[in-house]
Amino acid sequence: MARGDTKTFKKDLVQQVNPPKFEKCEDMSNLTYLNDASVLYNLKARYVNRLIYTYSGLFCVVINPYKRYPIYTNRTVKIYQGKRRNEVPPHLFAISDGAYTNMMQTGENQSMLITGESGAGKTENTKKVLSYFANVGATTKKAGEDSKPNLEDQIVQTNPILEAFGNAKTTRNDNSSRLGKFIRIHFGASGKLSGGDIEVYLLEKARVISQQKLERSYHIFYEMMSDQVATLKKMCELSNEIYDYHYVSQGKVTVPSIDDAEDMQFCDEAFDILGFSQLEKDNVYRMTAAVMHLGELKFKQRGREEQAEPDESFAGENVGKMMGMDSADMYKNITKPKIKVGTEFVAKGMNVDQCYYGVGAMAKAIFDRVFRYLVTKCNVTLETGKKRVTFIGVLDIAGFEIFEFNGFE
Repeated sequence: MARGDTKTFKKDLVQQVNPPKFEKCEDMSNLTYLNDASVLYNLKARYVNRLIYTYSGLFCVVINPYKRYPIYTNRTVKIYQGKRRNEVPPHLFAISDGAYTNMMQTGENQSMLITGESGAGKTENTKKVLSYFANVGATTKKAGEDSKPNLEDQIVQTNPILEAFGNAKTTRNDNSSRLGKFIRIHFGASGKLSGGDIEVYLLEKARVISQQKLERSYHIFYEMMSDQVATLKKMCELSNEIYDYHYVSQGKVTVPSIDDAEDMQFCDEAFDILGFSQLEKDNVYRMTAAVMHLGELKFKQRGREEQAEPDESFAGENVGKMMGMDSADMYKNITKPKIKVGTEFVAKGMNVDQCYYGVGAMAKAIFDRVFRYLVTKCNVTLETGKKRVTFIGVLDIAGFEIFEFNGFE
């Protein structure tokens, strides 16, 4: 409405305003008049005063400010540690400490559900929750253990790896989780950390081979092209041009808010902290590069036949090197795969379109298996052998968006 305009509403559509004492109310369940308008007004009033956390009964409503606030420091952790919810301002740490306190008092497992639409800040808040529990449940280091990564560090360092291989730029969010994950933080009888494990589900495999114009594929592809890790591109037979790889260059290839080189460094260091050997790291990078090379395989129709045949050899050789296989055998199995008929195997001829569909399916399957291998390896590292008495689970659900083009996997 323009200033000075008037608009008439029916009496039963008009809601009452809360008394002034409820201005910037910390818990909206205490409002005298609870309706959509009063909730929105209260959240906005708190947000403009940099109060991004607001309670609503047992829930904590968070508004993403899209900027860094200094409210997650170690000093803040100490302020909220052991406090009742009504003794301190609303904060994610208060919810986290409530779960920890309930676990210690009742001996029962606890869970935190973090949900919202894409870009709401679910993944960032999940990271803050994990760092809080790592801080609260930290064990003191023994003499001579200074150089060895401790469990708290390892739990936190799963984030750079999961983000590199599981997050991507979407229309609404530059760092959107394209999967769901359930993270358990295990504690011993004394409340100290005793381990952790991660379950993942619904990884968006279609993004590996196709993206919309304003989106990117998974961050790791662009991080590997950043030259941050010496000799990585040479080892993976990668060029200096991202547009040489069709699978990962159909949308945006850079994001202003993301430093791919810095994130590559964080990811590579996280591999070391989580106990990956150099060979394991190299194999992960090679298999990821193989997905990029698979997008450059070319096929053509053989004469007047329906049968397809290879139309290049360079990309095929690179895929073979990355995957430790003969490129001729790979092409043979793509163009003439063997299928089981009764008790015998018969070679089936494939046309050009079928070959491209097959290669795309193979690229998605490889990336999915690499991701699941990373999760399994992280879980092995976080299995300390200490007795696990209780756990706090954190469920981070992937955000949903309405895309210009929607489809099934």
